[in-house]
Amino acid sequence: MNKTTILIVDDEPDIIEILRFNLEKEGFAVVSAKNGQEGIEKAKESNPDLIILDIMMPEMDGVEVCRVLRGKKEFKDTLIAFLTAREEDYSQIAALDVGGDDYITKPIRPRVLVSRIKALLRRSGRMAEESKAELTFGSLTINQEAISISVEGMKIDLAKKEFELLSLLASKPGKVFTRDEIFNKVWGTDVIVGNRTIDVHIRKLREKIGDHYIKTMKGIGYKFDF
Repeated sequence: MNKTTILIVDDEPDIIEILRFNLEKEGFAVVSAKNGQEGIEKAKESNPDLIILDIMMPEMDGVEVCRVLRGKKEFKDTLIAFLTAREEDYSQIAALDVGGDDYITKPIRPRVLVSRIKALLRRSGRMAEESKAELTFGSLTINQEAISISVEGMKIDLAKKEFELLSLLASKPGKVFTRDEIFNKVWGTDVIVGNRTIDVHIRKLREKIGDHYIKTMKGIGYKFDF
């Protein structure tokens, strides 16, 4: 099976090496470029599954590189994640407005970045699931075979329905699951439960794993994010 290819475009050699080391360790093929123009050429040569673009680069910044790539038919659907030390809202908005799929800020936390990259690839169907037995999102690990989870290496006890609910949401990070979907997939259509059942289980999960993983989508349902 061919490896998933990731192109890194950044003018800082140290950043490229950090990312290369951590991504290759996870089994990805890594290509790199030190500026925007070279990044466009390397993209044409390697046809990557995902591109990590630094926003702040001399001559041609990441936003312009993304704009150029999105204007080419072969890169219309290529995943692009922006990397930047800047946290101003307008930078994030500009990056996403030109077609970025994600936005990751420096300083880099390798485990978090790798998890975000894997989530993007899984969600888009561009990476075969290496194993559904264990999913890792930052400090949270979900082990499907052991039916257990851990946070920062510490095992957390969950009730059966709490585990099934968390597993469902985490199976597709970023996807909004409606309340009806959750009821049907976790409790089943033949089981009658109260309207507050999902809310109670979500509250208990947040108490155990932290309140930043599960987002409430008012009037719709919930989604898993990190």
